[in-house]
Amino acid sequence: MKFLFTEAARADLRRIDRGQAMNILLALTRFGQTGEGDLKQLRGSKDFRLRVGDYRVRMRMSKDTIRIAQVKHRKEAYRD
Repeated sequence: MKFLFTEAARADLRRIDRGQAMNILLALTRFGQTGEGDLKQLRGSKDFRLRVGDYRVRMRMSKDTIRIAQVKHRKEAYRD
């Protein structure tokens, strides 16, 4: 599985403290390898969210690629 991060998602990860950012990256790796994780498709969208503690990773998946769109705290993740 290949991961592609948008510039916005990279910036989001840089804003998060290092320990939590590592947890997010580990959760993404585990999901890519095993499919394990708290994943849910967002209503009315082709996007999914992966819950990692208090953070939500918004992504879109294809056959062999996961495109990470944003990484936000749960308080900010669902605002338009």
